[in-house]
Amino acid sequence: MTEGTAGNAGQGAAPHGIVVGVDGSDQSICALVWAAEEAQRRRTPLHVVTAYTVPVFAASSMDAGYATLDDSVIREGAEAVLEQAVSKIAGYNLDVDSRVETGDAAGVLLELSEQAELIVVGTRGRGGFMGRLLGSVSSAVPAHAECPTVTIPLACAPRLGDLDIEVPRSKEQAVRPEDIEKVVVVGVDGSEQARNATLVAAEQAERLGYPLKLVCALPPFTGSLAWVPAPLDREALYADIREQLDAGVAWIKSHFPNLYVIGEVQDGSPVELLIDASRTAELLVVGTRGRGGFAGMLLGSTSQGVLHHARGPVMVVPDRQDPRLDDRRNFGPLPDAEGH
Repeated sequence: MTEGTAGNAGQGAAPHGIVVGVDGSDQSICALVWAAEEAQRRRTPLHVVTAYTVPVFAASSMDAGYATLDDSVIREGAEAVLEQAVSKIAGYNLDVDSRVETGDAAGVLLELSEQAELIVVGTRGRGGFMGRLLGSVSSAVPAHAECPTVTIPLACAPRLGDLDIEVPRSKEQAVRPEDIEKVVVVGVDGSEQARNATLVAAEQAERLGYPLKLVCALPPFTGSLAWVPAPLDREALYADIREQLDAGVAWIKSHFPNLYVIGEVQDGSPVELLIDASRTAELLVVGTRGRGGFAGMLLGSTSQGVLHHARGPVMVVPDRQDPRLDDRRNFGPLPDAEGH
């Protein structure tokens, strides 16, 4: 393993490879170890980053004005956090660059996402280095990053090996290593954003050598749909979704012929179904936005709800141009809302 020197934001180009944000919290250590394993699997560099801002506060004396903390003191603390973090992945065969950045933690990671393969963060933490909760970062970064983002909850600690991290008792059952299923799950809803996420999920499943499972939720009729003749129309709706899902499976297999792909239509709330899937899946993948209902893969509804309550790693895939999307309609029907 090689280690780079700490640097300031804006010095040099944004790094390629995987970027992981750390802040000294247990959550960020989980993110760090997951990122190290992924970087080793991809044979790509790992960039370990912490960020800090210098707080400004009103002076308490009679004199007007503001006072600031000594930048060097805060930076030394940030460097200590970074050094401790890097020491935890010393056993990996990796090209590692570690750097201290000045600025808002979310802003720093978003800037780095412009050229990174992947951003990895913990779902909560103490903050950039000071004052910025990773709970906020892990919401803002997936919503706006230019590359896929993986969030790692504290509940993942047991599946990442002996990290000497205490997991709250209520979360232990969800993440026992023996419960983890070797499968990548992707939530789909018929939108192009979901198809984009499916392509990235397929790449990850192929990289891992695991099956890919496409899950589409069929929520119960409620509210304005309560008047619909439930048995007849629900059966027709299920058949329509099943046909589109099978077409999607055939499309993915055409691009990944060696990948085992299955599709499931499941009854229930999209958020609840995906959260449940995150408990045992190796990885859960979602898009940044979608149609609504599975129908709401908007980061702020389905994806955001999943991120806040997931019990395993969640990858959020942003919109992007991919020529493989162009031939999807050759394999079967697309939703009417998309012009079919």
